[in-house]
Amino acid sequence: AVADLGYAPNFSARALAAKQTNTIGAVIPTMENAVFARGIQAFQEELVRHGKTLLIASSAYQEELEQEQVRTLVARGADGVLLIGYDRSPEIYKFLKKRSVPVLIAWSYDQDMTQPAIGFDNKGAMAELARQVIRQGHRKIACISAPIASNDRARSRVEGIRHAMTEAGLDAEAMVVTQTPYGIENGEIAFRKTLATAPETTAIMCVNDVLAIGALRAAKEMGLRVPDDISITGFDDIELAMLADPALTTVHVPHREMGRRSANILIQMVKNHDPVDSIELPTDIRLRRSLGPAP
Repeated sequence: AVADLGYAPNFSARALAAKQTNTIGAVIPTMENAVFARGIQAFQEELVRHGKTLLIASSAYQEELEQEQVRTLVARGADGVLLIGYDRSPEIYKFLKKRSVPVLIAWSYDQDMTQPAIGFDNKGAMAELARQVIRQGHRKIACISAPIASNDRARSRVEGIRHAMTEAGLDAEAMVVTQTPYGIENGEIAFRKTLATAPETTAIMCVNDVLAIGALRAAKEMGLRVPDDISITGFDDIELAMLADPALTTVHVPHREMGRRSANILIQMVKNHDPVDSIELPTDIRLRRSLGPAP
């Protein structure tokens, strides 16, 4: 009978009766980065399993646009909101609290932050990778990073490299950090700029795999052998990391687990309106052929 009549439920009426829309909102920095695609896919799958619908928006790393999108999601009845990282105006958190809309942070974990989150220690993970680089004898280390001003994930990863360098007695403040928007081509340009600034560099650590793939391509075009002449590392362990030539040494992040558990936590927050504890997920180093001994 439903099929014959072309019936569709009136969700507005349901929402008024239940005082919930069974809709969860998410604002991610970009839809062009495979890192977020993997986690958000798992997030949506878990929401669907619980009868929830996902509304998603991309802020293009623009703080004002993210604020606008959060307000729009709430206006459209989002019962809870997933945001990426901690960096944003406190006004957004105040706005969500005033309207009793739970918010969960993903892709970051900081024990000093009070906002509920599920993620990983970006600084600690990158520091451990940097220790691996230093153990290979590298002393002239540079970094290619996303803009760090309003990106706590990128900023923490740069801090992680500096932390490991300081541990090893190296001059962390002398490390060249080239900031660029995400993108393979931007990674290529940043690689060339870094070596023009610091030609003595023997290892370049990139804050994500996309930039590292660009760096690998630039090295090949410049006639540099990786890792014989220079080592390159990434962060995230997307599929391209294994397919790169040479395969990319990187930090593996459990994106799908993070997405799945984020959905369950937000559903719990919406249902109970009780505070939840932040969860730190483990990462591990994937050593591949792009990292070798210092020349």
